[in-house]
Amino acid sequence: MTLPFFLDLIPGEGLLPARATLDSDAPRIELDGDWAFRWSATVHQSAFHQSAFHQSAFDDSAWDRLPVPSHWQLHGYGAPAYTNVRFPFPVDPPFVPDENPTGDYRRAFELPESWPDGDAVLRFEGVDSAYKVWLNGVELGHAKGSRLASEFPVGDLLRPGRNVVAVRVHQWSSASYAEDQDMWWLSGIFRSVSVIARPRHGLPDYFVHAGYDHRTGGGTLRIETGGTPVRLSLPELGLHHAPASDPHRFEAVEPWSAEVPRLYEGTLSTPGESARIRVGFRTVAVEDGLIRVNGRRVLFRGVNRHEWHPEHGRAVPYETMVEDVRLMKQHNVNAVRTAHYPPHPAFLDLCDEYGLWVIDECDLETHGFEGIGTGWQGNPSDDPAWEPALLDRIRRTVERDKNHPSVLMWSLGNESGDGRNLRAMAEWTRQRDPDRLVHYEGDQSCAYVDVYSRMYPPHAEVEATGRREEPPTDDPADDARRRSLPFILCEYAHAMGAGPGGLLEYQRLFEAYPRLQGGFVWEWIDHGIAAATTDGRPYFAYGGDFGEPVHDGNFVADGLLFADRTPSPALLEYKKVIEPVRIEPDPAVGAVRITNLQDFADTARLRFRWQVERAGVAVDRGELDVPGIAPGATIDIAVPSVTGPVAAAGPDELWLTVSAVLAVDHPWAAAGHEVAWGQARLAPSRPATAPAGSPPPRSTPPTCSLPPTRSGDGDRIRLGTADFDADGRLLRIGDVELRQPPRLHLWRAPSDNDRAFYGPSVEPAWRGAGLDRLRHRTIAVEPEADALTVRTRVGAAATDLGMFATYRWTSDGERLELTVDVDPVGDWGDTVLPRLGVRLAVPARYGDVEWFGTGPEESYPDCRQAARVGRHRRSVEAMQTPYVYPQENGHRSGVRWARITADDGRGLSVVGAPTFGLTVRRWTDEQLDAARHPTELQPSADRVWIHLDHAVHGMGSASCGPGTLEPYRLRPAPATFRFVLTTR
Repeated sequence: MTLPFFLDLIPGEGLLPARATLDSDAPRIELDGDWAFRWSATVHQSAFHQSAFHQSAFDDSAWDRLPVPSHWQLHGYGAPAYTNVRFPFPVDPPFVPDENPTGDYRRAFELPESWPDGDAVLRFEGVDSAYKVWLNGVELGHAKGSRLASEFPVGDLLRPGRNVVAVRVHQWSSASYAEDQDMWWLSGIFRSVSVIARPRHGLPDYFVHAGYDHRTGGGTLRIETGGTPVRLSLPELGLHHAPASDPHRFEAVEPWSAEVPRLYEGTLSTPGESARIRVGFRTVAVEDGLIRVNGRRVLFRGVNRHEWHPEHGRAVPYETMVEDVRLMKQHNVNAVRTAHYPPHPAFLDLCDEYGLWVIDECDLETHGFEGIGTGWQGNPSDDPAWEPALLDRIRRTVERDKNHPSVLMWSLGNESGDGRNLRAMAEWTRQRDPDRLVHYEGDQSCAYVDVYSRMYPPHAEVEATGRREEPPTDDPADDARRRSLPFILCEYAHAMGAGPGGLLEYQRLFEAYPRLQGGFVWEWIDHGIAAATTDGRPYFAYGGDFGEPVHDGNFVADGLLFADRTPSPALLEYKKVIEPVRIEPDPAVGAVRITNLQDFADTARLRFRWQVERAGVAVDRGELDVPGIAPGATIDIAVPSVTGPVAAAGPDELWLTVSAVLAVDHPWAAAGHEVAWGQARLAPSRPATAPAGSPPPRSTPPTCSLPPTRSGDGDRIRLGTADFDADGRLLRIGDVELRQPPRLHLWRAPSDNDRAFYGPSVEPAWRGAGLDRLRHRTIAVEPEADALTVRTRVGAAATDLGMFATYRWTSDGERLELTVDVDPVGDWGDTVLPRLGVRLAVPARYGDVEWFGTGPEESYPDCRQAARVGRHRRSVEAMQTPYVYPQENGHRSGVRWARITADDGRGLSVVGAPTFGLTVRRWTDEQLDAARHPTELQPSADRVWIHLDHAVHGMGSASCGPGTLEPYRLRPAPATFRFVLTTR
């Protein structure tokens, strides 16, 4: 049986050999813009419509219009579908269902009169998933490989005046079995299309080999041109119209690196064509078990980057690519893994220009086969019939991108099991380009790769690997080879929802063990699709929102950026953890220790500023005189002299902050942009004051506590300015009426890391213990001579687990102090608590929050490096972090005091003893837990909810990876904590 082209395993027919992207002066016609478009829901409907749609004279005036580049699902044809691993169709390779949506495209264009005679190509940068092409009614051929460029020869088919391109695109094809890449299934012509003249005596494909000798500082340059005479000019190096294929040696060149991305601009030329070329001299190799670039070990501070835009999908505008690269550089990211396919070629141009190390990944993932049979049954990676298709994919990846100095490694693909075809891909790649490294995480034996790579291992395993003591492989020879190789985490620290925790601990391992050469956080951006409720409120859709029968929910929203490219707290945390300069003020020894953690650049581009704050208010500042620090070097600079009134801090906390900022403008940020910072406390540890103009709240126990008194009928208890009911519940303090009294609260709306998709979930144990449905029983209300004591038991139905909670209230007439003692009840086993604190509610008019402590963004025990001590102010609305899937968020740790006030400045003040965790919301944890989109969260009309926490459980990275590290796990245990409440 002859299969239709979209079902066979042939990667394409009628195609020209793959070649590098060429920026030349050859005439070009861009075909981006509106195309005539007809969509068919099934392959049978598309066959019915076959007719003569590809003929030039066909009348498409009644068709719709669809922009190219775009995905048709994002314009109302069919619907997006998200799966992570599972195929969204029956696993029956190479077949796909008859319900195979198909798009017919037509585009007319005019051939300029000046168009030269001779060859030309019709180039498609990306089409998902399989397509056939006609020009002026003549079939050119077909192609697969959605994220790979394809060129068809068309020189003899072009005609003066009007020409018509017709394309038929099938959503599903045999290629879909190789493109299961944890992303939205989206179809159509999503990258640019162009007609490019190939002049007589034009440029051939070329391959730049530009090496750097770190011992001599010299460079070597050789350009493969396939035997065609080509002239090379590099004016900065004194090269003018020299034979490009000759070896050229330069005594001194400036090398290219991600930190100093030096490019030499030049041209390649033949009698018929000239092209711009940018040469970066650099050498990458594995030496002494380490990845070395230009002779030095490099440390990857990387991210995995899918191409994504919330309105355009993978049809990412150029301006957005520039924004991505600038954001990466601004947040100290130095490396990108192009997950899981080659990106738009312009993105690699930007990596060359701005400076980012790149692992360029082939357009391959067969993850859906992992769960078939006993595992990987029918996997294309080990089926000889698929070898030509898979070799074609790596060939087109390498040939297109081979001239980018930013590309250090070729990755064979992602999560495709193991097999002979992957080995064949590695062998071809190494033969074609021996000057780069080969990566593939799935080769755990490291038999055919150059780097040992892992995903989401726990910290203990990473440390053992750093010592080259990882568990052995079955084959001694493979085991010896693997232990000799460098190690990277191609994916780690799953950035899904609140968290991830443990970033600092990973980074310290990377710095402690040379073999551990960093990693790539999963991932750069949430793949949310812009959507709106029926009444027009915007939100970002995720898997299942389009009626998919099989989907993986919000697992597609796991980025350091929110879908609108707002940096998440996780990106700010990552920026801090991977700072290229570490600043450690240590007033105890009178020095600021500064370490340059860069691999190549010194610190000459940076200025070091200092500022002293008293209780969060700046009182002195200046600039440190720091000489240039060599890569890897450390120096100590004297702590700035703080004298006079500033030094007389009184009861306030005095903090020194030292920042490293750009000294001059850079392409990715203006002068003054903060690269790194460090903080240290200068004053003795004493309580901090409230905002200026207010009496200072004190957290010390009252020296004279008033006695509680009962009202005449006994239904009220008075203590200072506070009123309690007969059951000891606080109703009012001063002029602040409470909408719910403070009482023990142990629940939080589970985060993605608490719920865990592919890691250890704590949520089932939390719900099993009833922490989401606690009930409170008053045991005793005991007025005493100097206090009101209320004893309670807190627990849930169907379990004997609980807490005894004792509240002791005291007052000196101005301040109301609450001391809470808790004791666990029952056998909690290994269950951890979400949080331990009290929750209360105040009237809704109190909508402004000011606090002194860490901020300004949220922080948790294992992800708080980016939180700096200071005075911060936010509205209640701005205290929330808008995760795509509602969950725990907005906690501020290490708070000394906070004020929650109305527009008139009146409200409730809280002082910690010594610190507490603060969360303020217009909805409860229970409402947050029940919501599936932020638009489902309706602010309470009459109250604001306040959490005052003694402790909270860490976040970990268990949405995909290890859980919370032991030091950050909140285990049930006796505890005492204290707060002081006032109104002002």
